[in-house]
Amino acid sequence: MTEQRTSPPADPPPPPLAPGTRRPGGRTARTRAAVRDAVLTGLAEHGYPGLTVEYVAEHSGIHKTTLYRRWGNLEGLLVDALDLAGEDSWTPPDTGSLEGDLRALAHTTAASFEDSTAAAAPTAFIAAAFHSERAAKALNAFYTERFARCEAIVARAVSRRELDPRTDAGALVRAVVSPLFFRLFITREPMDEALADRSADAALAAARAGVFNSPAESA
Repeated sequence: MTEQRTSPPADPPPPPLAPGTRRPGGRTARTRAAVRDAVLTGLAEHGYPGLTVEYVAEHSGIHKTTLYRRWGNLEGLLVDALDLAGEDSWTPPDTGSLEGDLRALAHTTAASFEDSTAAAAPTAFIAAAFHSERAAKALNAFYTERFARCEAIVARAVSRRELDPRTDAGALVRAVVSPLFFRLFITREPMDEALADRSADAALAAARAGVFNSPAESA
């Protein structure tokens, strides 16, 4: 019998944590990682509609009652899995040139969705964002933090005098990856290195033309 997505009658769960926060004296890293892995496996195997707290309990080895008490519900599990994903040590590429950095970033983005098995979980997270407001906010926080890390690409380019110091790093990075996400998730068109290069080159041309420059401050 399929499990319902509502928690059983019990004491109300603690308020949800914003991405990046910690519970004082809370769960161990090993428990959190086990739950995260179970969530990712479930998303890869069944997608968001098929994921249940019961599945996470079975595959993480953590009792269902503990999951409800610590994470509240399925949304809480999804949010924390995204939060944990954002704690990795990923850094943007550093090839020595702005063109090389943007192309490498485009290739990395496209490559992360080439393998259908590896892409299943992140694709499911994106799908979950359309059904859950908390998942949507967590996904937004995840990518906002990723884009913030990419500010280093623009900072290096400015120091090499490849870009105007007023260049909005977030706008430039979004311009690189947006066409890729459009093909991957909207039109479902095939992706290759040439298309990734084209996306990066178009964003680079726009940046050099000042399209992404922040508006000048008024006197």
